[in-house]
Amino acid sequence: MQELEEQTSRPDFWGDAENAQKVLKARMAMEKDVTAWESLYLQAQDIRELIELGSEEADEATLAEVAAMNAALEERVSQVEFRRMLSGPHDGSGSFVSINAGAGGTESQDWAEMLLRMYLRYCEKKGWKTEITDYQGGEEAGVKGVTFSVVGEFAYGYLKAEAGIHRLVRISPFDSNARRHTSFASVFVFPIIEEDDIDVKIVESDLRIDTYRSSGSGGQHVNTTDSAIRITHLPTGIVCACQSERSQHMNKATAMKVLRSKLYELEVREREAKASDIAGEKKEIGWGSQIRSYVLHPYKMVKDLRTGVESGNPDAVLDGALEDFVVPYLMGVRRETKDI
Repeated sequence: MQELEEQTSRPDFWGDAENAQKVLKARMAMEKDVTAWESLYLQAQDIRELIELGSEEADEATLAEVAAMNAALEERVSQVEFRRMLSGPHDGSGSFVSINAGAGGTESQDWAEMLLRMYLRYCEKKGWKTEITDYQGGEEAGVKGVTFSVVGEFAYGYLKAEAGIHRLVRISPFDSNARRHTSFASVFVFPIIEEDDIDVKIVESDLRIDTYRSSGSGGQHVNTTDSAIRITHLPTGIVCACQSERSQHMNKATAMKVLRSKLYELEVREREAKASDIAGEKKEIGWGSQIRSYVLHPYKMVKDLRTGVESGNPDAVLDGALEDFVVPYLMGVRRETKDI
């Protein structure tokens, strides 16, 4: 921090505005970490003083207060250590989340909408800001596909744990014979990549840009003008769309941001695949594999197939209680990385 502060005090610091912004961003991130640890250290000092005071006076009430404070401190230290573990190049960034219904028509589309609600509730609990950028509703119920952005500290670092196939088993509300159905939906998570974060080359001639009328909510203007944008990246076939803004210009900017993030994620996956081939790695990369089952009938249970973590309260999980699944998975990935 001192080295960065010395840079900011130089007369020519703002001569390179782009570098100046990067230095300030790095300094703010470090300052937040240092402040958190200093706060924990001061709490530990307070607890030590209370222990001495309570011991000298044999004050059971004070020692009981110390026990509660110590437990709270231990919990906070664990949280800060976990946040420190999220050290990937984009773990601290915002994120895009795309949910797509699998085969099965209305059943899977309804399941995709249930997942959308689950993640929006999870983001709300984390204090992150969300915005739906593309929404394709189902014919009878649910959604065929939806993409939303998440802005908040370490949003990508946490949400990347949710990428994969999610499976639901339940008595179908759309089946007049009340039979049990199995539905699938896929979740894709990729970081929000700003233009100056990484060099993702997008050639204008590689893009096909279509305009269309928005289909979701958004007021009279949104629904009666061709303001929605769909961008197709011809070399990869990646399609990105946005209909959440009022103008074509704003929708195009958002769609381009989604495209940039998807191209970056594609590049990362290709590099991982090549590295696995070279190393003779036989494990699945995991992006397209089933990661979690949600069973609502004949019993109630949610099980993460990667970690073995289970919950007998699927209602709470579907209401956004995901931390008990996300954290163990990320801790496991961290251990595997360290072993490598």
